[in-house]
Amino acid sequence: MHSILAVDDSASMRKMVSFTLVSAGFKVVEAIDGIDAFEKAQKQSFDLVLTDQNMPRLDGIGLTRKLREHPHFKSTPILILTTESSDQMKQAGRAAGATGWLVKPFDPSRLIEVIRKVIA
Repeated sequence: MHSILAVDDSASMRKMVSFTLVSAGFKVVEAIDGIDAFEKAQKQSFDLVLTDQNMPRLDGIGLTRKLREHPHFKSTPILILTTESSDQMKQAGRAAGATGWLVKPFDPSRLIEVIRKVIA
């Protein structure tokens, strides 16, 4: 079973994402922001990281940069799921090492489709 680290400062969004992923057969660990996620990533490895962009303490792009510096996360897919849709933000995400960029609100079936594509 693939494990996914789901990162969002919004409790309701974490629950929606988690429910969608668990329903599709994934194991999910939730984190409340980038710092929490980075600490959890030090303790276990994940098959994919799904993170929000705008969060207190450490945003999604900052988290992506930090994870890419860690040997275990050099090639782990990292998807940023956010309300941000500007090309400038997407380019910053790519430059930081993000695998993909998905815009909220998300379509659950599309999210699962993208995850299955990048996790395979």
